[in-house]
Amino acid sequence: METKSIMIVGVGGQGTLLASRLLGAALLSENYDVKVSEVHGMSQRGGSVVTYVKYGEEVFSPIVREGQADFILAFEQLEAARWLPFLKKGGTMIANSQKIDPMPVVIGNAQYPDGVLEAIRATGVDLVEADALSLAVEAGSPKAVNVVLIGVMAARMDLPYTVWEKAIRETVPEKFLEMNLKAFKLGFESAK
Repeated sequence: METKSIMIVGVGGQGTLLASRLLGAALLSENYDVKVSEVHGMSQRGGSVVTYVKYGEEVFSPIVREGQADFILAFEQLEAARWLPFLKKGGTMIANSQKIDPMPVVIGNAQYPDGVLEAIRATGVDLVEADALSLAVEAGSPKAVNVVLIGVMAARMDLPYTVWEKAIRETVPEKFLEMNLKAFKLGFESAK
């Protein structure tokens, strides 16, 4: 089996690290060799956060280079645009429609650009746009955006639904379990 590469990109505080743990748990349970590298950036200050996940029969390094990602799971529109060059030809970009103002916008030195996802779509990539925030709120918390997006991506991967459900049960604390199972299901079903 050829090695596959996934990048999870977002802004500090969005739950990208939990998403990478869920992904890793699901892949490991299917006996893949999995390597995960978390690059936090300025995560404490709302800065860019990226996690690399590689899996296959034998994986030597988690690092994903430009043009190598089979999937990019973007938690925010500008992060989708920032990391687009890493998507390989024929890869899939899954992008949350949510906008989170970066610091230059917050302090009034810049404006959030219009048409970010439209510009990505115009490049011809396979773009799956998800209103993950609305689905997360429907599941019970806006903080469940990460699990909604994992659900959207899971619908495009070759792992059984039960594998993902088991990974959520093993990774998410009990008090948040039902909400996250619902978030995952909503994301998964929205991508079908």
